[in-house]
Amino acid sequence: MASDNVTIEDSEDLMTKLKNKVDKVIVSGSQQLLNTLPREKLVWMLQRMCEIRYFEEKAEDLYVRGLVHGTMHLSIGQEAGSVGSIATLRPEDLIIHHHRGHGHTIAKGANLTTMFAEFLGKEAGYCRGRGGSMHIADIPGGNLGATGVVGGGIPTAVGIALALQMRRSKQILLSYFGDGASNEGEFHESLNMASIWKLPVVFICDNNQYGMSMNVKKAMNIQHISTRAVSYGIPGKTVDGNDVLAVYEAVMAAGEYARSGQGPSLIDCLSYRWRGHSKSDRNLYRTSQEIDEWKHKCPIRRFKQVLVDAAVMTGDEAEAIDQAAKVAIDRAAEEALTFPEPSPENMEDEVYAL
Repeated sequence: MASDNVTIEDSEDLMTKLKNKVDKVIVSGSQQLLNTLPREKLVWMLQRMCEIRYFEEKAEDLYVRGLVHGTMHLSIGQEAGSVGSIATLRPEDLIIHHHRGHGHTIAKGANLTTMFAEFLGKEAGYCRGRGGSMHIADIPGGNLGATGVVGGGIPTAVGIALALQMRRSKQILLSYFGDGASNEGEFHESLNMASIWKLPVVFICDNNQYGMSMNVKKAMNIQHISTRAVSYGIPGKTVDGNDVLAVYEAVMAAGEYARSGQGPSLIDCLSYRWRGHSKSDRNLYRTSQEIDEWKHKCPIRRFKQVLVDAAVMTGDEAEAIDQAAKVAIDRAAEEALTFPEPSPENMEDEVYAL
């Protein structure tokens, strides 16, 4: 009589078959994309990457000058991940991000002046100066905001994706989180539920290789976070997160997979943050040599070279886009500094508990 019990050998064989369905190879951006994407799209990608870099450098400067209160988490060095992924979206599509989310916000089309106003605690900010760096949201623009709780946005993304499915909408949602969040229970529960219900969501791990001060190699016993997709029967891919075209290619495929009703995917976007975890981080857990090695892999410099080599633009044109972004950032910061401070008369507005 046949037994229903699965042996150890059966389990190992099943795991091998499932692993073969998961693309765990770090891919490079396809040269074909340079021939198929409109030049305007490629210019937009470079412009947004430069804006993100200069925005965060300016925000850091304002913080040092005592004009930004609280803390903030910079993503300098990770610009390709947010731009490459959001470049795949339609205007009506949605994102939900995390505490290191300035890049996602800018790539989704946020007004730079309004963003600076929020950083500076001004009434004209996106959240009337009440959210600050970690909680910027732009609901009309499809940016549903972030939470400071590690992994907290992932189950929220499942609820949003379920709502989209129930409405029979063609919208999809990109759900961003860090490598540290992939060890939280919310991550596993959310991917399981999204997989079962085939929800229109793409889970994107902004893997900068450190959960605060813990190297990812010490926090998990797998080489690629995308391997975890196996457990939930969904596609998984680890992509070179410093290659904006590679990110675009991977997320475009995952987005179309979700939009067609086949369900979620997991993208492991491998990159590196040049700054500390937050402004209070003294960076004592990694070497300056390691940081310098990753600075040589700068995603902006790399993309400029790709565009020049492919004759999409000249070096002078690439630098002109770079400088235009810097001017736009400086102008936005200067304007935001002139905005009035919040009034005490409405300080209790939108406060639901005292």
